Amino acid sequence: MINEIKDDAKERMGKTLDSLTIAFNKIRTGRAHPSLLDGIKVSYYGSETPLGQMANISAEDARTLAVRVWEKSMVPDIEKAIIKSDLGLNPSTAGEVIRIPLPPLTEETRKGYVRQARAEAENAKIAIRNIRRDALSDFKELEKEKEISEDEERRAADDTQKITDSFVAEVDKALAAKESDLMEV
Repeated sequence: MINEIKDDAKERMGKTLDSLTIAFNKIRTGRAHPSLLDGIKVSYYGSETPLGQMANISAEDARTLAVRVWEKSMVPDIEKAIIKSDLGLNPSTAGEVIRIPLPPLTEETRKGYVRQARAEAENAKIAIRNIRRDALSDFKELEKEKEISEDEERRAADDTQKITDSFVAEVDKALAAKESDLMEV
């Protein structure tokens, strides 16, 4: 019973780390990377479809993304979706290829992105601590119902704290990597 709760907590904390990675990928660094466009959805025959399912996205060079659209009639819609996204990008179209030049980041923009990354990391830490709280309350409940002893409950709480600390350290490591990436000129 205790192991099931700990495994569930580990799994949920792992998902929190995965979602943090996705959030960090949406924060633009100085280099062009196809994952920058992952969050963009385009209206395609009445349903919102991810851009990656409608085109091939690649980095032409360090500051330019190329989007090769598979269906030529969708080029204007994809271009509009890129402009409407909150990424501040201005695509230019040449036939079936949409080129997206990434403007260089100013010092102010970099600091803004660092603040955004820190906020995302703090949200991830809060989610991890909430998962820990849920696990601890489950242990307390088991002890209250006399299914486990007080010592087992205390040991399980200590183990859960160690798991939490390791995941928080992972979040800190990911944040440090993202910050150094952002501040790199």
